[in-house]
Amino acid sequence: MEQLLPDKIRKQIIIMQKGEITEHFVYKNIAKRVKNPQNKAILEQISNDELGHYELWTSFLKIPAKPCRWKIMGYGIISLFLGYTFTLKIMERGEERAQINYDEISKYVPDAKRIALDEDAHEKELINLLDEERLNYVGSMVLGLNDALVELTGALAGLTFAITDTRLISLSGLITGIAASFSMAASEYLSAKADGRKDAFKSAIYTGIAYIITVAILIMPYLLIQNNRFLALGIMLTSVVLIIFFFNYYISVAKDLNFKKRFFQMIIISLGVAALSFLIGTVVKIVLGIDI
Repeated sequence: MEQLLPDKIRKQIIIMQKGEITEHFVYKNIAKRVKNPQNKAILEQISNDELGHYELWTSFLKIPAKPCRWKIMGYGIISLFLGYTFTLKIMERGEERAQINYDEISKYVPDAKRIALDEDAHEKELINLLDEERLNYVGSMVLGLNDALVELTGALAGLTFAITDTRLISLSGLITGIAASFSMAASEYLSAKADGRKDAFKSAIYTGIAYIITVAILIMPYLLIQNNRFLALGIMLTSVVLIIFFFNYYISVAKDLNFKKRFFQMIIISLGVAALSFLIGTVVKIVLGIDI
């Protein structure tokens, strides 16, 4: 039967076979690190499903396949830093692109349809059952990140026009940012406590950490470039755009949300506040005649 396969179809099956065994090990390795019993069981089930798909392709081709080691390693590293939900959904998107082959393959291998249904519905359903802690605190992270971006972008923009010394700008921004991060974390704690949430402290920690990391990134250009405050401002604003892009991309993938809408909302708010602060800083400097 295999001899009747067109070369194009055979090559596609080999790609699928290699993909299944690779993904089997990705799920298996991530499952080893997961402590939550329910999440571990889900990941192990998907891993076994992928192994079953691989064995089906192998029984048809009569040739084993080696997994792609660099993909296994790469997805493992991504999962360590960005979490396994994000990692698996990124991998799932790759599978969706590959599924254009299934209809063509099923003309020669009827079981391809069953595998396609497993990948399209069953695995997605299982992945959506995952309950990763960090994603439960997305609201807290958004609060800290967004507040830091809006407040500190505006403050640094205003200070850049009002003060010529980048050391003073960075010092003022750092003090403002650290104080605001503690204030925001405390506010989140009190708000969560008032709502009767048992995780109020953890929610406050996520808010505070998101705020402090954002502060560090935005202040860095002023610490590194001390002879050109406007260049530091430009790099800081570029950092704002990149932070908003990557954070919203992460959330849109992990939580299946609309990326463009959230991205442009945050961009307009953050850069709008920065533009207004430019104006205020210039007016204050001219009116008060202060040149620091």
